Amino acid sequence: MRKRLGHTLRLGIASDGLALVRINRLFGRAPVLLAEQRLDLFAPDALATGLRALFADHAPGGWTVSVVLADELIRLWQVTPPQEATRMGDLEGAAALRFQHLFGAPPSEWVIRADWDAARPFLASAAPLNLLDGLQLAAQTHRFHLVDIRPQFVAALNQWRQARRAGAWFGQVHGGVLSLAAYDGAVLMAVRSSPIPAGADRDWLEAHVAREALRVGVGRPERLQLCGAAPAAWGSSPGRLKFACSLLEQNAGDGWSDLARLARTGAPA
Repeated sequence: MRKRLGHTLRLGIASDGLALVRINRLFGRAPVLLAEQRLDLFAPDALATGLRALFADHAPGGWTVSVVLADELIRLWQVTPPQEATRMGDLEGAAALRFQHLFGAPPSEWVIRADWDAARPFLASAAPLNLLDGLQLAAQTHRFHLVDIRPQFVAALNQWRQARRAGAWFGQVHGGVLSLAAYDGAVLMAVRSSPIPAGADRDWLEAHVAREALRVGVGRPERLQLCGAAPAAWGSSPGRLKFACSLLEQNAGDGWSDLARLARTGAPA
């Protein structure tokens, strides 16, 4: 596949498959889905085998590649920095201890990254070490430039950061799961994910957000801003309702599969 000026590739990785999308950064054209490959990522050598099949007709040699990891593959959690933390090691230790407390295992087989902050709670993520090693090996084998690896929710949060309104929570709908970033003012307090039941309507959304606010210990938001394939019926102004809900992607249900939408998450609109 010939490299083009201003073009880059995005690789989506989920537990059940891979997707490859081409992005044109120069002219703002819509992303192009190049290929998808179904697999069981937890089977032996699944990633290497799946990537060979994915790249069979779209060799990525010389291209820059950004990777988006499905949220079921990673861990996301909020960390409260120790009082009077002065060193990066203090923050890293707090993140590792919180990881072990939440997920019941030491983080030795995971790679932790975070928006490190000694003054306020910060968001941390962890990706499996063996998955990251596999991606580095794939970059060497297929001769592409691996420039970025991030969880889908973090990619979406960064993509829509400038659009977030004061008093709003941010959410993503993907693969039948609603992930919420709960804010207290400008401070991110927690990230919570829950499966969406069949037929979930606006009343369900109202009740769910109210429960999550209680669990996190913050007030209910004035507005919820959602990206991804959110039901159209969720988008509305308050009226008799308890908060407004804005759908950031009106064309999210545009025929792209979940794998393809995963790969393009965070790409320029």
